[in-house]
Amino acid sequence: MAGDDGDWWFCLKHMKVEHGPGCPNKDRMGPYPTESAAAGALALARERNEAWRKDNGED
Repeated sequence: MAGDDGDWWFCLKHMKVEHGPGCPNKDRMGPYPTESAAAGALALARERNEAWRKDNGED
């Protein structure tokens, strides 16, 4: 893969990190600035969902 030059994505269809053009945007999360940030996309989404539930009184 290329260096950490932006345009990193996490593909939900293949469950892997992609750099640059890849699967359609409807099937992926991002873009992220680095490969490691894209690799953590699902964990970040889980954390944000949990925080949203707490803020909105859903336990």
